[in-house]
Amino acid sequence: MFEKFLKKSKTRKPLKGQKAIDALYQSIQTRPRPEDVAELVLDVIGNQLNSEQTRLLEKAAKNSLAQNIWGYSSMASDFLRPEGAEKQVRKTEELFSVKQELSSSECLQPETVQEFLNSVSSDIGYKIGESNFKEHRLNKEEREKEGLDLSKRQYNKRWRLLKRLENKIHRMIECHRKYNFTRIGNTALATRIKQEELARDVPTACFIAYYSARMNMRSVFTNTSQTRAYDEVSEMLYRHAVRSPSVNWLAIAYIHPEQEVLQNLTESQKGELLGTWFGILQDIADMLKDVWEKTNVNLGTMIVERGNDSSTWNQTASAWNKARDHWVALLHSMGLSRLLDDVCPGKVLRLMAADVAAWHRASGKDVHPDTKIWAALPRPWEVLKGEAQCTKDMVEKACKKYRVPPTGWTGPRPPKKPVEFTPTPELVHGVAISSPGLAKVLKEAKWFSGKLSEPVDIDILVERDEGGFALSAKES
Repeated sequence: MFEKFLKKSKTRKPLKGQKAIDALYQSIQTRPRPEDVAELVLDVIGNQLNSEQTRLLEKAAKNSLAQNIWGYSSMASDFLRPEGAEKQVRKTEELFSVKQELSSSECLQPETVQEFLNSVSSDIGYKIGESNFKEHRLNKEEREKEGLDLSKRQYNKRWRLLKRLENKIHRMIECHRKYNFTRIGNTALATRIKQEELARDVPTACFIAYYSARMNMRSVFTNTSQTRAYDEVSEMLYRHAVRSPSVNWLAIAYIHPEQEVLQNLTESQKGELLGTWFGILQDIADMLKDVWEKTNVNLGTMIVERGNDSSTWNQTASAWNKARDHWVALLHSMGLSRLLDDVCPGKVLRLMAADVAAWHRASGKDVHPDTKIWAALPRPWEVLKGEAQCTKDMVEKACKKYRVPPTGWTGPRPPKKPVEFTPTPELVHGVAISSPGLAKVLKEAKWFSGKLSEPVDIDILVERDEGGFALSAKES
């Protein structure tokens, strides 16, 4: 895991070569706190920075795992990864003649498991996609014709196993799509950057690693806006990277689609990136449509209701909006913004938890204006598929009606302005907790979860606003 690369600051030695690239790549593929990536960056390029840059980076690394008094965090350092099909594969290997067994890592890959299923299914005449137990099994005469020397019981046992394996593959594919959309919604295409691309320029890799960690920060339970990812440390590392003689503009464009970045790409690179993002939009549109048809969404409020698959919806909506932002930015950079005149699919609003919505109302706030625009426009996936029309003019009229600047809907967005660095809080269901140890205790006791919580043998001081909503907790 990423933590193995962290070293105590008092014994810090420069991390160079392949070890540095391995560590930076691992941080991008997982979900470390920005403080821990800042600690890593100090090890990698600390000797290249001036005193002011070093001071800023040390400020961010102050509470890293290598420096804080606890030495650990209650926050998971990775996203929940999709389960594999090892259980089903091992049973199949036991009952069928298999030339080469799959490794544990191969059992995590849907494509590899699908090839495995294809290779064994012919042993009993099982046809992929024809898994109706009553209609598609072979009877005694058909089994004899196929030369199957199996009893009915043994044949049925194998047939059912392959059906379960086929169903497992379908679930794996769906889970991998959701997992990929979750990562795209957070860090755009950062996780698709290959190690050899990162190795081309270490300052570029350091910026991407730190900025992606900031983008991966969890949402805080609040009735105001979330902390923006692009902070003063991100800005410093970005400026340090662009001064590098070997700066990798394409890698930066995967995560930071500012016009300053895109104008340094070749037209071929822009075109390839534009095609990548459009392909991602099409894939996301398919899932959005599927979830939409299964989820009774209240367009007027976008508040979660019983039966809503809010996790899948919000993950997919975040991925759509991130992909859309990059796609629109590239269109403007390539001088192709006129294409939005005819086809301008809108943003997709996330579902809001009922308690957060209640907090907004208690604070005298209405639904976000973007909610009204989203409700007024055709569904974006229908627009992308040519089933509905949504032009730039329609979007701008909706924005004008609800007094929202159209830039966020038709792009490109204005350049990012860095915010001050803020430490990553330990969170329990979005509520900031004073220490990782206390966070672990409260999480296990189901505090702030909306469920029946258990008492803890600690005096806890919970800070609340005037409406009684929890803001933070600490030992009193």
